[in-house]
Order: sequence, then C-alpha cells, then structure tokens
Amino acid sequence: MIVRIMGEGQVDVADGDLTALNKLDGELEAAIESGDEEKFRGALHALLEQVRTVGKVLPAEEIAPSDLILPPADATMDEVRAMLGDEGLIPD
Repeated sequence: MIVRIMGEGQVDVADGDLTALNKLDGELEAAIESGDEEKFRGALHALLEQVRTVGKVLPAEEIAPSDLILPPADATMDEVRAMLGDEGLIPD
C-alpha cells in the first residue's frame, strides 16, 4: 500500500503492518474527539513515525498513486479532523 505523508513523500507499507497503523489511527481519532491537544500531537507523531519505520521510502522520481494520504507532522487538530473519513485516516 502506498502512503503519502504530506510534505515528505511516499512510502510503501506492507498490508501486514496495517493492523498496528489502525490502532494508532484509533488513538489519534480519540484524541481529536476529546479535544486533547497534547494527546493529539503525540498520537499524530506516533502514527507518522510508525509509517516511516515500517514503510519503504519510494524515490522522489518514482511517483505512484497513493492509497492513503496522511497529514504532515505539524498539522493542526482541525486540519486532521477535516481529513478524517468514517474509518479514520486509515480504513480497516
């Protein structure tokens, strides 16, 4: 699955890693719902770091259609809230 982190580029994430990413996505959603900025910031950074850790960075010249688009690390809670779908940032 090709994941784009806005402002950073694309990474290829194996389907087997989606369960862990979905858990982190759920934590991010919960932080947004509670309006807790500190938890939101931590959850967003944890999600992005996990994608960077498990994903294989695609070369900048290799542009592939993105299956998922994630916000940048400095996104605001309102910006991320606007990106959320019915299943969060990462669908089950």
